[in-house]
Amino acid sequence: MASKDKQTQQLDKNKTFIQSLGHALDGIKRLLLEERNFRFDLIMAILVLALAVIMRININEWLWLFAAFFSVIGSEVLNTIVENVVDLIVGHHFDDLAKRAKDVAAGGVLLSALFAVIIGMLIFVPKFLALLK
Repeated sequence: MASKDKQTQQLDKNKTFIQSLGHALDGIKRLLLEERNFRFDLIMAILVLALAVIMRININEWLWLFAAFFSVIGSEVLNTIVENVVDLIVGHHFDDLAKRAKDVAAGGVLLSALFAVIIGMLIFVPKFLALLK
């Protein structure tokens, strides 16, 4: 796995799948520890998945739900990458191009979240309306 010790930092490609997997898990751990929105998205996904189990959604609805979930999570990952790379390049000062890059990345997350909300409404609103009848 990735190490914080400067003397043992990896410079070459991963030699094994296990080594690659370790780095991927380190990245997910970093997202969980450092990215508030990533944690919020995971909590919301867990709540929606629990609701889906309770409402007994069909296989097609499950597929759409997972597409929406991974769309939001994936866009959060890409947004974090953009933020970190921009910060690495410009340091701790304002740059208009850096702001534009970060704003566009955040906009991508917003569009994914909107997609997820629409999918959720298309799946769950008819089910709730049927319960009220």
